[in-house]
Amino acid sequence: MKLKDFSFELPPDAIARFPADKRDQSRLMMVDRKTRQITHHQFNELPGLLKEDEFLVVNDSRVIPVRLFGHIGESKVELLVVKQLDSHRAEALTMPGKKFKPGVKVLFTNSLWAQVEEIGDRGRRVLKFNKELEGVYRNGFAPLPPYIKRKVQEAQQYRELDLERYQTVYSREGNSIAAPTAGLHFTPELLEQIQAKHEMLRVTLNVGEATFQKLEVEEVVDHRMGREYITIPRETMTRIKELKEEKKLVAVGTTSVRSLETYAVKKPVDDTFYSELFIYPGFQFQMVDRMITNFHLPESSLFILVSAFAGLDLMQKAYAIAINEGYRFFSYGDAMFIR
Repeated sequence: MKLKDFSFELPPDAIARFPADKRDQSRLMMVDRKTRQITHHQFNELPGLLKEDEFLVVNDSRVIPVRLFGHIGESKVELLVVKQLDSHRAEALTMPGKKFKPGVKVLFTNSLWAQVEEIGDRGRRVLKFNKELEGVYRNGFAPLPPYIKRKVQEAQQYRELDLERYQTVYSREGNSIAAPTAGLHFTPELLEQIQAKHEMLRVTLNVGEATFQKLEVEEVVDHRMGREYITIPRETMTRIKELKEEKKLVAVGTTSVRSLETYAVKKPVDDTFYSELFIYPGFQFQMVDRMITNFHLPESSLFILVSAFAGLDLMQKAYAIAINEGYRFFSYGDAMFIR
């Protein structure tokens, strides 16, 4: 299949730059794969939409504030830490990249700075900070995707909002550089309602570059996913397998899908393992029966994954309806329940 097959036109004003006032007030489109019926709901209706024979699996990884704003000389710059190398050194995506030359000093605050050590793979830069990275992140911002377009002043104005809302309420430990966004719609109250009738289990996929990596191929099958690490405790997987004998698994988010399907493909011995799994049409799903997800970028691995699950034609139809009906797209946008 061609990458262009997964393209669609999206009006710029359909991209959500801010979250809904309350997490569960986002809209929820429900898509039935068998009947091809599409209905419209609010996310807080989810407890009533779930069936008795369904249970949920979520990704509880925590997002770390790895976006930093600084100066090189008089020029404003920013970076996104994508890989920690040791306590003081990291690889980062930088903007504008041409400013980040080896030897250059990047100033973030009067007491926080970093020096560019080298140019890494795919244009990344290796930086050494004057403080341990754990302390560096205390000055960081939520790693919002670039299409949300928070410039420095706006990012500072909404820093606390983004740090709270670009994080699931059930996040625990982890080192994600992007949020598992389908989970952003859950509130503690909604979780309580759901868990009164449905079991909810946790896996951890630390979201890395692979999840939002741009595809630069003509043929979809030629894309190679980067490596991301997953933890599924043995007792959790044992329980998932027990429930699967009688119930349907609802994966919350594409990262939960990739975690579970990677396990099915690799059958790892250890609780922690890595994934380089790229799911595209033709993939045989072994674990996931239902999926809750957000609306994704055209030509992204995420849109390709949901198309593999529900069929490209049905997803193109659903996305066209979503655009026509004024759904909000991407990380801070609305959700879809595919069953």
